[in-house]
Amino acid sequence: MPQCLTVAVSQSYTLSTTSATLSALTSTTQQAAHRGAHLLLFPETYLGGYPRTCTFGSSVGSRSDNGREQFLHHFHDAVDLGDTPAGAGDEWVQRRLEVAKRSDFRGDGTREILERVARETGVFLVVGLVERAGGSLYCAVVAVTTTIEGVKLTLASAICWENYMPLLRFSLYSQNVNLYLAPTADARDTWLPLMQTIACEGRAFVLSANQCVRRKNLPAWIIEDNESRDPTEFPERRLRRASTVTKTEDNHETTWPLPEFSVPESTETNGSEPSSNVDQDDYPSSDTPTPPKRPRRASIITKTEDNHEITWPSLENKSQHSLPPIQNSKDVFSSPPLLTSIPIDDKEDGDLNSPSPFHPVAKIPSNHLIALPSSLSPSQSAPKPSSIPSTTQAGSSSGEEFVCRGGSCIISPTGAVLAGPLWEVETGGLLFATVDFEDCERGRLDMDLGGSSGRGDVFELRVRGLDISPPP
Repeated sequence: MPQCLTVAVSQSYTLSTTSATLSALTSTTQQAAHRGAHLLLFPETYLGGYPRTCTFGSSVGSRSDNGREQFLHHFHDAVDLGDTPAGAGDEWVQRRLEVAKRSDFRGDGTREILERVARETGVFLVVGLVERAGGSLYCAVVAVTTTIEGVKLTLASAICWENYMPLLRFSLYSQNVNLYLAPTADARDTWLPLMQTIACEGRAFVLSANQCVRRKNLPAWIIEDNESRDPTEFPERRLRRASTVTKTEDNHETTWPLPEFSVPESTETNGSEPSSNVDQDDYPSSDTPTPPKRPRRASIITKTEDNHEITWPSLENKSQHSLPPIQNSKDVFSSPPLLTSIPIDDKEDGDLNSPSPFHPVAKIPSNHLIALPSSLSPSQSAPKPSSIPSTTQAGSSSGEEFVCRGGSCIISPTGAVLAGPLWEVETGGLLFATVDFEDCERGRLDMDLGGSSGRGDVFELRVRGLDISPPP
């Protein structure tokens, strides 16, 4: 008999106060319930907030008073579920811990609100949060249960980079987990393949939820600090400084940095060598070469499939310049040369005989070829790197750029993407999938890492404190 449930993931961001965030959580859960969701996962630190871009005034060996004030804000934003710092376990779950006089509950009431929302909507809630217990903060996940259609679940959760821990994952696989929850703050492109790997390894359904947030929607205490930060304390990154190249009689090259106050603009007239506006006094006067006479030559970079980089000079004049000869093509290209290119300059495309990063094939000396993948035909013009739009850079002055792009997803036990990844959806982001948990058993036909495929006759893993297997 099919064991089907509708699972959902919310891509939401933390609001300015805990009460506002809890109100948004209630609304989101009601929407999910209306669409038939039985279980709903919220992102890492959805309650309490993820202090993205915040430095807390810290550098190696140094802390600032302002950074401690920021941490105080973060501490106050965390929620108190009424647990003990050591973790009271079943005593906390069963509400057997002592309650203060003239109070109906332990903590700040967040637990009671979550339980009420789960009870009223009938949705199994799993919420990432920053928990305050005693004087410490903990990154945690709380599961608020309700009856789920008689489907037997073995549920586990690993937060963010805990998912990179192979032994943790194996300990969960070996307990027959069929629903693996991964709230995260990682919005890199490498996250989705990790979730697919976990689903394949564990033969489990994997749900991952991340926040999606623009810079303007970060907490006010972070935004204000970023705007008032002393640039001498945390200097801005700057582009690679301008430089020039000179050649000695032995054809050796010397790269010289140009003074910051004088970045020349090179021009070419009548085919002559480019000239640069460099002051002689900017360089040492004793026993030094003549100051540079031309800007650094144009070049491109190619990458091999092993991620090694090769820098090639752009052939401005084939009669005067040549690339280093390749002595043995077999040694260099022992496997098919699947290369990508990274343009260094924005020089206009040359002819097809020069190694342009935008041409499918570039010819180099000795008739060797470098394959440069491109969707453009030779007759098409390629966009310059500076003209390619960047989502993370657009609108930086107004705070519209994303500091976290999301990437929430739902994965099947065979690694198929059932929903998502959801990118740059900041509000109202909900993913749904109706799944049959018997697919987990079907997947074990050819992979059972937690059992027979794990070679228990050879390997032994001892784990303390992660016993999640329900009684038979």
